[in-house]
Amino acid sequence: MTSERKPTPHGDRYATIYWDATSRGELHIQHCSKCDQLRHYPSALCPHCHSFEHDWIVASGRGKLHSWTVCHHAFHPGFKNALPYTLVTVDLVEGVRTLGLLEEGTAHELTIGMPLQASFKKREDGFGDLVFQISGV
Repeated sequence: MTSERKPTPHGDRYATIYWDATSRGELHIQHCSKCDQLRHYPSALCPHCHSFEHDWIVASGRGKLHSWTVCHHAFHPGFKNALPYTLVTVDLVEGVRTLGLLEEGTAHELTIGMPLQASFKKREDGFGDLVFQISGV
């Protein structure tokens, strides 16, 4: 891997399930089989009931803008060519919060609460980066 490529996702078995789904263009959210709560980011233990029982749902990708920041500094060389980019924090309709990149539009167009729709932008390593577009719905 050269220093100009984005780092390849890695981690425990929960992160692997999430990232494998991105390669298919799916946003998977972990679901507690015991108390029915969703959790993101994935973890071994439910923070609500402390159960290890879980499965996964495919999220709709619809949500509302919670916050955003415009990045002008690459904290990894693989992101240098994308500068500046807008990182958005989104409250998904499923009830969890996630982070992604604003793919279309500019930070000047954003307002708190505006509707966004997720998709995935394919990476060189086969995974997908979670990106959001401003939605008319």
